[in-house]
Amino acid sequence: MLFTFRRPRPSATTQQTPSRFFDDRARRRQDASTGGRKEFFDFRFQIQTAAYMSQTHSRPRLLLLLVPASLLTVLSAGLRPIEAADWPHWRGPARNDVSSESSGWTGTSWPLAEQWRVAAGEGSSSPIVVGDRIFLTGWTDGHDVVSCRDASTGQEIWRQQYASPRYGRFALGDQGLYSGACSTPEYDSESGLLFTLGTDGDLNAWDTRDNGRQVWTLNLYDRYHAKQRPEVAERRKTQRDYGYTSSPLVIGDQLIVEVGGARGNLVSFQRRTGKELWTSQNQDEAGHTGGPVPVTVGRLPCVAVLTLRNLVVTSIAGDSPGRTIATYPWTTDFGNNIATPAVFQDSVIITSSYNQAAICRLRISEGKADKVWQNDKLASGVCSPLIHDGHVYWAWRGVHCVDFETGREVWSGGKIGSQGSCILTADNRLVVYGNNGDLSLVETAARSTEGFQQLAARSVLSATDAWPHVVLSERRFFCRDRSGTVVCLSLPSP
Repeated sequence: MLFTFRRPRPSATTQQTPSRFFDDRARRRQDASTGGRKEFFDFRFQIQTAAYMSQTHSRPRLLLLLVPASLLTVLSAGLRPIEAADWPHWRGPARNDVSSESSGWTGTSWPLAEQWRVAAGEGSSSPIVVGDRIFLTGWTDGHDVVSCRDASTGQEIWRQQYASPRYGRFALGDQGLYSGACSTPEYDSESGLLFTLGTDGDLNAWDTRDNGRQVWTLNLYDRYHAKQRPEVAERRKTQRDYGYTSSPLVIGDQLIVEVGGARGNLVSFQRRTGKELWTSQNQDEAGHTGGPVPVTVGRLPCVAVLTLRNLVVTSIAGDSPGRTIATYPWTTDFGNNIATPAVFQDSVIITSSYNQAAICRLRISEGKADKVWQNDKLASGVCSPLIHDGHVYWAWRGVHCVDFETGREVWSGGKIGSQGSCILTADNRLVVYGNNGDLSLVETAARSTEGFQQLAARSVLSATDAWPHVVLSERRFFCRDRSGTVVCLSLPSP
């Protein structure tokens, strides 16, 4: 099996104190931790991608993907469980809301203590955590602000900013429910680059090993001429446009972004330079979801994305990257295709509310998206489904559990409204964050087969919607609200 590797070019600024500390510590921590199961999904997907491309190309191509050096540790160290994990992507280390860390439940209490709180600026963007650094985006006084802070203290290490409107240029409706940056940043461990996408289409690459130096920038509206999202549902006067919301996705040497422009719904960029590599065959308008999700169809690496009109599976390798593999129609009043698709093996779960109030499991193959089941009595309007151990969970108008094989409801309960996110911990519990800042701990079906069981709850914030996703890293829970207040709650040392 042939792989192509490239050693990073030494930076001329490696002597800067905070960046050098972060660089060295993050690399040491990666070497110690990436053998854990938290990285196995990314490792397997990228190895499959590189292997596929090496077997199907007889000449060098732009899209030859790199295997990050950190992933080689998995080969030498073997797969082993770990206690702590970075949270470098939308929905966590494996982009599926599954954490390798314990919830911290003692059997009688949930001993959380507030460690710090800061103001990061308006927006629904979620934090990401790498090593002992937390990265945040938010809107303040006419600027999008990207900041790096110490995860243990909240102290700011560096910040970068650029002029940006509070809403996207074609914003329409519901502005009392959102503002500022909505897309969650994406971190690339091999290059140390942080990718951010503003609501008005500003796509940026920042060098976290050089105090956030801007490496490249472009505006998606200006370059790809995306128009205001149209009204696509049968019901009239339900048109909405929330600007750019989805998180960029790093796969090997590619940065894949949902653009929704006339040349394609998805665009792949060379992550280090921003050079365009390909555009997708599908030309749907962008949805309002959290972004593309990796999925393998047969042996072909692909991504799944819920556009404004369809669930679309697109190839990202082979002779025709950007080719549409499968589609499934799914339109919603108010542009409410918001919950990110959940992937498990060859299945994709999609859900929404309003006129398309349902949750649906599809089995994906070349040219097909076959419906396995659809439950029209349950739905999630915002929270992305979480698949684990034969069950699907989400938090939207209650916490829900359904059987993955049949779609049958197992149990539901809890006082969660339209705002909600949840993650699964290593001790088979759900951490649920919702409403205006309520954090709770719930037993999964593995621990509670009879019904919904809440172990603990506390109010973390109370002012605005808890749209941003809750994050768990190094025994710390990071909670944020729409106004930009970020709170860190820590568990005692084991």
